[in-house]
Amino acid sequence: MADTAASKSYEFKADVKQLLDILTHSVYTSKDVFLRELISNATDALEKARFLKVRGDEIHDSDAAEEIRITTREDGDKKYLTIRDSGIGMTADELQQNLGTIAHSGATAFVEQLQKQQEEGGDLSLIGRFGIGFYSVFMAGDSVIVTTRAALPDAQPVIWTSSGVGNYTITDAPADTPRGTQIEIELRADEGRFCDSDVIKSTIRKYSNFVPFPIYLDDDRLNETTALWREPEHQVSDEQYNEFFQFLTYEPGAPRLRLHMNVDVPLQFSALLFVPESNSEALGFGEGKVSLQLYVKRVLIDGENEDLLPKFLRFVKGVVESEDLPLSISREALQENRFMMKMKETLTRKLLGEFQKMADERPEDYVTFWRSFGRILKEGYSDFAFADKLHDLLRFNTSASDDDQGLCGLSEYIERMPEGQEEIYYLTGASRDALDRDPRLEIFRQRGVEVFYLYDMADEFVLGGVGQYKEKRLVSADQVKPETLKGIGGQEDDEKKDEADTEAPSDVLPLIDRFKAVLGERVVDVRSSERLVDSPACLVAEDGVSSHMERVMRMMNKESDLPKRILEINPEHSLIKRLSVITEKDNSDPFVRRAIEQIFEGSMLAPEAGPRAFVLHAGNDPHRLARVYDL
Repeated sequence: MADTAASKSYEFKADVKQLLDILTHSVYTSKDVFLRELISNATDALEKARFLKVRGDEIHDSDAAEEIRITTREDGDKKYLTIRDSGIGMTADELQQNLGTIAHSGATAFVEQLQKQQEEGGDLSLIGRFGIGFYSVFMAGDSVIVTTRAALPDAQPVIWTSSGVGNYTITDAPADTPRGTQIEIELRADEGRFCDSDVIKSTIRKYSNFVPFPIYLDDDRLNETTALWREPEHQVSDEQYNEFFQFLTYEPGAPRLRLHMNVDVPLQFSALLFVPESNSEALGFGEGKVSLQLYVKRVLIDGENEDLLPKFLRFVKGVVESEDLPLSISREALQENRFMMKMKETLTRKLLGEFQKMADERPEDYVTFWRSFGRILKEGYSDFAFADKLHDLLRFNTSASDDDQGLCGLSEYIERMPEGQEEIYYLTGASRDALDRDPRLEIFRQRGVEVFYLYDMADEFVLGGVGQYKEKRLVSADQVKPETLKGIGGQEDDEKKDEADTEAPSDVLPLIDRFKAVLGERVVDVRSSERLVDSPACLVAEDGVSSHMERVMRMMNKESDLPKRILEINPEHSLIKRLSVITEKDNSDPFVRRAIEQIFEGSMLAPEAGPRAFVLHAGNDPHRLARVYDL
């Protein structure tokens, strides 16, 4: 250490030397983060000076304007950037403590991580996302001069100078130095862009637009937008909210929904969230991601934070600010931070509560919201933490709707269930018309049992994943055994039937045997049906996965072989009755074989097509075939 009467030279601590070596040799592109760090420091200094004044302490130059000023200048081929604040300032001892070491801030591990990334050839993205304080200035500066005067009335102004190599110098400053801190940066030859006013303005807008003190570039104020999320909700107008929404998202008009929160316990944070009018994913922009802006003390530390909301709420945009997070924090620490996890839970539950409130109080608005964002919201069906609220929000078309535009929730479905119904039923199909004609639903219609109509390929995964709602099991309609529907819908003859009645009528048994003989291994079995009312036959899956889920798995596994099913025939249908008569007269009648083949082929069509899709070689439907045959 060298000593003179006017100045002293000091060596940086070892951890600072490591950090400076990394920063001065860094090729990281987002070096504008240093401006954010310096303005954050200036903001802290101004807040401390304001606190002393409010407390009534005597401070130097108490009438100084509370502001941050940025100026630029050129001297030949050298360019300089200066940032000045009228904050609390520093003494010589505080300069050594704050700018001579970082060990007291717990950043040693951070330095080691940066060094490891550099040695392994990875990027230094931590620098760009999270602050490293004053030292980030050496990513863009060749040398730095800090001139500061502490707020104490008799404090000696001092100057701190360093080129970021290995030492720094502290020198007495002129006695008339104003209160606060001025940082003059001699920019590197390749970083002269930070003298460009457009670069400075865009950087301030990106990181520091909401700091509570005015920031000036020369005489032009850069931060005019108010941090609305910190304001009491009753003091903010709709126009202000809409302007902020447009500022944040670059979308015109007003948001579909907004949520303004100021939470004090058990942690302190503020949030202003918006649901846009349109879904960008539905417009063909690809799958989005959760991206909220995270602020600490009005300073942006993560412009696209993915940890504050679950993925099924990625359409929500907004800002969150917490006083309980440190400015310098790694992404890994953010993800594991208990405050972050608690904020995520609080924000998610509050949003889902707002959606439920909309559904209860403004059902038409909720239907519009669901059509825009329901497909994304459904992705959270298996999120155990929020299932209690999310399942209430699900909406689907049902057989009781007037058309395919009607929507119904699980709770509303249960309220309409007839006496005796203990399960919630659903079936997947290509369209409402196809499901209306699906023979597997005939028994449901006969007994007045409502069925959810699912058109989206993923909907069956959703309801299958829900599994149970308010003690009612959710079941695919094509897996329902007909006997479980007995007693539903006031069927008077149900009580008169016993187990013997489930067997096929004796006069149809020879025909069933003929079906089995003709179809052989193409079917698992042939049996009399209790689910069919108007159709002659249908194919049903064995116990296990539904037919739709089976098709999905076949598509995923790229299987082309059709699965074997059970063929059910309706003994009460005129076609089956007449075929039974023919079979009883002549078991080898070739017409019966041809009819069996054509009934089976018609049943092999997609289940969504329904009975009217039966296509016979003769060009007729099964009903006409029965009518024209001369018995």
